[in-house]
Amino acid sequence: MVKKLCKAAYAGIIYVFLYLPILVLIVYSFNDSKYRGNWSGFTLRWYQELMRDRTIISALYNTFTIAILASLLATVIGTAAAIGIHHMKPRAKAVFMNITYLPVMNPDIVIGISLLALFVWLKFKLGYITLLLAHVTFNIPYVILAVLPKIYQLNPHLEEAALDLGATPLQAFFKVILPEIMAGVVTGFLLAFTLSLDDFMVSFFTTGSGVNTLSIKIYSMTKLGVSPKINALSTILFIGVLSLLIILQQRASNIKE
Repeated sequence: MVKKLCKAAYAGIIYVFLYLPILVLIVYSFNDSKYRGNWSGFTLRWYQELMRDRTIISALYNTFTIAILASLLATVIGTAAAIGIHHMKPRAKAVFMNITYLPVMNPDIVIGISLLALFVWLKFKLGYITLLLAHVTFNIPYVILAVLPKIYQLNPHLEEAALDLGATPLQAFFKVILPEIMAGVVTGFLLAFTLSLDDFMVSFFTTGSGVNTLSIKIYSMTKLGVSPKINALSTILFIGVLSLLIILQQRASNIKE
């Protein structure tokens, strides 16, 4: 009994530590004062001002469009790369797996500076395209690592059976292989989307003038003080993600029933 109580208390402390800052942020998004330490009354004006702030809305738009496009491209490239690595000989596979792990292990600042140097060497104008390419680049290894375990679980004779039954290689892939590894592909996409949405360091080095993501916009605000409008935006994002998780959980429960 005591052991269960200790475990419950420990879990409770961890969850409080994780979610108390978010709760404080949500509460102060309704604070009438600009100063976070001073409660001046309930208001919705920060939400209203958020909707009228074109720079924040533009940064939010850039953040989501880049995250979606980068995740889609990285998922396609990473899935193809994972299938290619799986069919390599053991020595070549080991080499490519080590190369895949390098971007994951490297600090973001190294990746950001390296990509910046590459774009300057190629004489690319820094902007939306370079930012998108940078996000695709650092997301690909994560997609590969998410898809490979599902490929390893496949019956090695499944593709051969489909080909023997008259399917073309493309038909065998889209109708037999892809449905079997779809869980890994979706996981890779969601992981890439989350990493792209959250990225600051790589974006900071590879973006150009006039192209901001949300993380860069918030960083630029810290010099003069972060506006309560960011609290309002963070609250909307948190509620949106929470609602999505609840819907997905409900759908999963209905499928099991």
